Amino acid sequence: MKAIITGATKGIGKAIAIKLAENGYDLAVCSRSTTELERFAEELKYTGVKVFTYQADCIVKDEVYAFCNAVKNEMSEVDVLVNNAGMFLQGSILDEADDQLEKQLNLNLNAAYYLSKFFGKMMRTRQSGHIFNICSVASKQNAENAGSYSVTKAALLSLNSVFRDELSKYNVKVTAVLPGSTLTSSWEGTEIPADRFVQPEDIANTIYTILNLSSGVNVDEITMKPIQF
Repeated sequence: MKAIITGATKGIGKAIAIKLAENGYDLAVCSRSTTELERFAEELKYTGVKVFTYQADCIVKDEVYAFCNAVKNEMSEVDVLVNNAGMFLQGSILDEADDQLEKQLNLNLNAAYYLSKFFGKMMRTRQSGHIFNICSVASKQNAENAGSYSVTKAALLSLNSVFRDELSKYNVKVTAVLPGSTLTSSWEGTEIPADRFVQPEDIANTIYTILNLSSGVNVDEITMKPIQF
């Protein structure tokens, strides 16, 4: 089995990568940082799977497609795509600079669009595969002081639905994951106890469980929130 994960060198993406690698999935990942990629591959050596790394900035369309083509040359078939790379920028939508929305659109929405089209076509041909889009509770309820982020995550949830409808005809599954506050580096320095957050491993375990459901079922959408926050 082979999986592609964006934003896999830290946080939610890394937890997903570890879970899949420990269960025998070969991986293809990209990052802007060569150092992070090298460290990531080294950390996963104990799993014995193949880890293909590629330096790319998913904000840049040409670099996303360069990664796609490099993966296709490395992996003739792809079983799982996890569109995890994302950006959270705070600010009032009335007062923010225009590029605050543009940057988040490029990473939170456009990168998933390009990747899902590219690998969705490969999955359509094989008539198998599963795409996961890491959305957010902000896909449905605006995040305070983060209007542009909410817009991009709402758009990603809509994109997920369109791909699910189109690919279901070819036996390809598409699932949206909507996490609430999750303990990642973006919360570094918080005084909120760690056990009050959703853990990245919770999301990884959920995705792995979904991948092991019967072939005839698709989990359209899953929301994971802290009990108390």
